[in-house]
Amino acid sequence: MTEAPYRYTAQLADQIERRWQARWDAEGTFHADNPVGELRASAASLEEAATGALPDKAYIMDMFPFPSGKGLHVGHPLGYIATDVYARYQRMLGKNVLYAMGYDAFGLPTEQYAIETGTHPRETTEANIANMSRQLHRLGLSHDPRRTFATTDPEFVKWTQWIFLRLFDSWYDPDAENADGVTGRARPIAELRELLDAGEIDPLRLAERTNVELPTQLADALATGDTLDQTQREALLGAFRLAYVSETPVNWAPGLGTVLSNEEVTPDGRSERGNFPVFSRRLRQWNMRITAYADRLVDDLERVEWPDAVKAMQRNWIGRSRGGIIRFTISAEGTARHDDSFEVFTTRVDTLFGATFAVLSPEHGLIVDPQELPAAWPEGTQEAWTGGHATPREAVAAYQAQAAAKSTEERTADDREKTGVFTGLWALNPLDGRRLPLFTADYVLMGYGTGAIMAVPAEDARDWDFAERFELPIIRTVRPPEGHEGVWTGEGEKINSASAELDLNGLDIDEAKAKALQFALERGFGRAHTTYRLRDWLFSRQRYWGEPFPIVYAEDAPDVPIALPTSMLPVDLPEVSDFSPQTFDPEDAETEPQTPLSRNEDWVNVTLDLGDGPKRYRRETNTMPNWAGSSWYELRYIDPTDDEQLVDPANEAYWMGPREAGDVGGVDLYVGGVEHAVLHLLYARFWHKVLFDRGDVVSQEPFHRLLNQGYIQAYAYTDERGFYVPADDVVEEEDGSFSYQGRPVTQEYGKMGKSLKNMVTPDDMYEQYGADTFRVYEMSMGPLELSRPWETRAVVGAQRFLQRLWRLAVDEETGQSVISEDAADEETLRAVHRTIEGVGRDMRRLQFNTAIAKLIELVNHLTRQLTATGAVPREAVEPLVLMAAPLAPHLAEEMWERLGHRDRVARAPFPTADPELAKAQLVTCVIQVKGKVRHRIEVDPEIAEADLEAAVMAEERVQELLEGQTLRKVIVRAPKIVNLVI
Repeated sequence: MTEAPYRYTAQLADQIERRWQARWDAEGTFHADNPVGELRASAASLEEAATGALPDKAYIMDMFPFPSGKGLHVGHPLGYIATDVYARYQRMLGKNVLYAMGYDAFGLPTEQYAIETGTHPRETTEANIANMSRQLHRLGLSHDPRRTFATTDPEFVKWTQWIFLRLFDSWYDPDAENADGVTGRARPIAELRELLDAGEIDPLRLAERTNVELPTQLADALATGDTLDQTQREALLGAFRLAYVSETPVNWAPGLGTVLSNEEVTPDGRSERGNFPVFSRRLRQWNMRITAYADRLVDDLERVEWPDAVKAMQRNWIGRSRGGIIRFTISAEGTARHDDSFEVFTTRVDTLFGATFAVLSPEHGLIVDPQELPAAWPEGTQEAWTGGHATPREAVAAYQAQAAAKSTEERTADDREKTGVFTGLWALNPLDGRRLPLFTADYVLMGYGTGAIMAVPAEDARDWDFAERFELPIIRTVRPPEGHEGVWTGEGEKINSASAELDLNGLDIDEAKAKALQFALERGFGRAHTTYRLRDWLFSRQRYWGEPFPIVYAEDAPDVPIALPTSMLPVDLPEVSDFSPQTFDPEDAETEPQTPLSRNEDWVNVTLDLGDGPKRYRRETNTMPNWAGSSWYELRYIDPTDDEQLVDPANEAYWMGPREAGDVGGVDLYVGGVEHAVLHLLYARFWHKVLFDRGDVVSQEPFHRLLNQGYIQAYAYTDERGFYVPADDVVEEEDGSFSYQGRPVTQEYGKMGKSLKNMVTPDDMYEQYGADTFRVYEMSMGPLELSRPWETRAVVGAQRFLQRLWRLAVDEETGQSVISEDAADEETLRAVHRTIEGVGRDMRRLQFNTAIAKLIELVNHLTRQLTATGAVPREAVEPLVLMAAPLAPHLAEEMWERLGHRDRVARAPFPTADPELAKAQLVTCVIQVKGKVRHRIEVDPEIAEADLEAAVMAEERVQELLEGQTLRKVIVRAPKIVNLVI
């Protein structure tokens, strides 16, 4: 059978799509206008925007991609299509829409490819970007092409380095007033210098309040009142900078030749990339003081529209705990330790009544020298506590060696048996004077809290296990539910919590916590304190393919970092003969990093004039992590042509500024995967808040609304050898099994990729169906937030829908219009306006799958009319084309032009529903009692089940039927049936 010459096929779609993409490019259809600068509009309304009369705008962003050499598979564009649909819809509402795409182009995969092949990373990156740009452009995404960039572009690197210097030039003042009643903000380092010189600030107190660890010699000099020399003064300032160098405990991966952030290490202590062993070392590294912003990062989550799950992940990662620091004194008769003390942090000071022992980390300062412990086991020592050793000194020394050989993950695993030994020391409970045996155990770490805990086994699972293992008493301080055995960590009435001076019995937990902490403060053995799980951001990498630091060191002060002036930015990467860092035996923990940049001596050692004449300097040879560029790129989209400033204030205020009092501003919609909930989003928020504090931006948050799209996954198949076979060639048998070339295969579900032989690319879809069909299929697969399986065979359903839409305007045989100028009948008008109302509502909510379902229903209605009459009314088809335009933009442009319009559908107004016509016609709901129809009411066909039940129960006739009866159950099947079970 010969195919109709004007049928909407993949070939016709290809012609239409390429033609409209060329027109959009030539006409600048998707250009967004700035108030000022090179991208400034000529429209008077936008001129007014620079002075505050802002036109309506929408700033829509995707999490930009890493330009992989593999290109895109069909799962990658899911979020991109969704944001494009939403951006197109916003334009049709008359908004000025900023929607662009850049590339997160620094990264380890490109560098590893360069190491393997010798190809320069920039060459590979540019080729990958070109391929990915082609794939995305062919999809019809409505990006503003003037705003694209890669994080590797020198113009972009310049401002990444500038922001680093901004942090280097900043310290955090916890007392400074900030916007919206917030206290604390970043200030220029010069202001700290002035305050210190004038004696207006106590550096030791500031360090304590901001969790800054001062170098020991510097802290000692300050404590004794010594006058600091110039080198010490600079070191003191350096300790408070938001970007600082320190001897930092780091995750060193010898097999990679680089250090890793905590987030890049797996729970079993190996590198996320390459699966190499990771060791803890102290190395000189750059850090970002993100911990200074911990409170604001937590508190401001209440001011953004983000998924609750992402907010919870960030709160958990920051790990803010409010409580008290409690001081325990040591009781050790016959030793010099009786004047010693140690501190613990607890969120539950009230549970001191239930503390039956205390535990020190094996690395704690009190026991760092076991020879200072008692020479013999004191009276009251139980055999189980000794570890089989003759003295506390032997026991602790042996245990410390044992703990040193274990990773953090091994030490803190919940499912391992608890180990430890008694130190021979006793701690005095400051609340009631009881002696508590003081143990050392490896599940307590020096890096968390104070390196010591008070153990309350009745209310902590780890302490319970330890108490049972070492035959220690267990005292409950919270009444558990009746019959409950074991640990109880829930709510309840306080019990066993009274002394001569403090009685907490009968209180709830919150009341008891407050009362106990106040008692500790008044008696001087405690102070209020807040701790955080968050650690400063390790910012050095021993790699080549990253942003160089804009830092040099003078020959006469090789450890003091010096910032380069803005005029010397960007600092470009040098050419090197070998891109790889020096790697080592993966098991050799004692090795030191050697960076690729250090191999180019001409680049490393330079003569510069930094204001006091030409001098020799040595450049910093580490590079920034790949997170740097993504921590601020939302600002660069605003105007990537601006080389004079980070962002023009007028443009940033227009696109990202707050719109009302108390608003934090930010990008209007940001879409990306939930895997970035902690790292990227936390780092970007931190940088943005520093820039806000320093007056560089007026928005307090980078992303106001966040949406996490789901994933498109796919089935893969393995044969009897465990080898993957081509998924497209697998046959499903009648019994539900699967075969490949007549042999049975096993189905698995998960990722899509070349190695799994189930990868489908956008290029495949363009060729087989066209971009619009691909777009409609992905948006119809289900709610955007949910993951879904890919099924190539199902794509034809989206194609058939678009073919039916096409036939409503074009005769497939002749290519002529089938549009009628006659008025539409009332049923059709009602169907059209109900669809306008529903689709508009779905578009606003990003519920594109239900919008498509409504469009399909309207197309089917009009198709029946076309079949019956041979024509379709213009007043029905035109709104339909407009509603379909965000989803299938190429086809909609073609149909819009064939309908006689000269303007572009991309900028045409979205249709508005007539409220009277959109009003749903009522349907009859029958009400059954004991299975028999007893009453009927007329209701809205879209009534919710809860509303229908309420309406039924309010009926006078229903009340009469139920009089004297016991209503056992109400079964609602909206809008047709309600069954009352009595």
